[in-house]
Amino acid sequence: MEQESLFANQQNTPLASRVRPRSLADFVGQGHLLGPGKILRELIENDEVSSMIFWGPPGVGKTTLAEIIARQTQAKFLRFSAVDSSISQIKKIMKQAGNDLAIGEKTIVFVDEIHRFNKAQQDAFLPYVERGSIVLIGATTENPSFEINSALLSRCKVFVLKALETADVEQLLTNALASPDGFKGKVEIGADELRAIAEFANGDARSALNTLEMAVLNGNKQGDQVTVNMDDLKQLISQKFVLYDKTGEEHYNIISALHKSMRNSDPDAAIYWLSRMLEGGEDPLYIARRLVRFASEDIGLADTNALNVAVNVFQACQFLGMPECDVHLTEAVTYLALAPKSNAIYKARLAAKRDVKETRDEPVPLQIRNAPTKLMKDLDYGKDYQYAHDTKDKLTTMQTLPDSLIGHEYYHPTNQGREDLFKKRLDYVKQWRQDHAGDDQH
Repeated sequence: MEQESLFANQQNTPLASRVRPRSLADFVGQGHLLGPGKILRELIENDEVSSMIFWGPPGVGKTTLAEIIARQTQAKFLRFSAVDSSISQIKKIMKQAGNDLAIGEKTIVFVDEIHRFNKAQQDAFLPYVERGSIVLIGATTENPSFEINSALLSRCKVFVLKALETADVEQLLTNALASPDGFKGKVEIGADELRAIAEFANGDARSALNTLEMAVLNGNKQGDQVTVNMDDLKQLISQKFVLYDKTGEEHYNIISALHKSMRNSDPDAAIYWLSRMLEGGEDPLYIARRLVRFASEDIGLADTNALNVAVNVFQACQFLGMPECDVHLTEAVTYLALAPKSNAIYKARLAAKRDVKETRDEPVPLQIRNAPTKLMKDLDYGKDYQYAHDTKDKLTTMQTLPDSLIGHEYYHPTNQGREDLFKKRLDYVKQWRQDHAGDDQH
């Protein structure tokens, strides 16, 4: 009965819904959009809201903000779900919205997780957005550039919502404890405990409020008062949820961060981003494949052992899998981050690729063609071929590029690491050929 009296107002509705802010004054966070004089606040306060997309991580207030906009602009608020919204249903409701607009009643259509709507569903909203029959507010955790039809996206303003700061989440928790819609009884919880919940939430207000609710439910109850201490919290915040989507925006952001941290020779950053991926459940073989690529693209001949390390770690990941191969991946990203850097091999490939695409397919010079048949020999295949091993310096002046590409150079070695040795060798070969340009080596 104690629990029943203490939580009489939360039998069916979660705390996060009960204490949802109902005005801009109560909304916490997103100061870059809603601070004094900021564009979104101005649009809302001046009742100039047009169709828009809210893009941001979970639990940052996308739904709450849409509801506040509808309330402040005195518009009808309709919510659509990708699961149960047929095209015929969308069109029927959109037609009604058009009729309502004719008598002065605006309609805000809120589409949560709009990235889950298929192309046909998204297209169904388009004519009504174009005509201004509705104000569409879509919420998504995925990059709108990839997930929303370009025609619809071009008619919407995109606002990027950020993960909440720890201080913002603490404020939300404090507001929830003070709200008459929060807990009916008195809750005793210290500042350290609130901060622990806020840090665990990782910028997600919903997660923080759910954790607080569970902590109160499991706290020490005496009459209409409950006390929550750090020991009560430990079992709730022992396993942090890592924000990571193996197929979405965060996947590409973090692999990019890992690659660029190694390129910038920052092993600490590289280890951190690697750990974010591993804790998020990324396939270790995917990471290992990217490291193999990096070894040649960003290091190349500056450290000829880099590719060996990357391939060996790829094989170790195949043998062991997670969690054992995490240390091998850490070893690899550390080695690659600290290795001397050169993109000369990568640039050579791009330059040659460009020539292949932009010039005609030149025939292979006769002197470097094989001549396995008499006909081929009669056609001068292999004539004047110079066998380098028969010469003192193991070098010849024989032409091996097509005539139209003579003088095109692709590989420009740096003086980084071991590549300096290759640079010196290449310089020697070029000088030798220049010195022996008129020699007859037959």
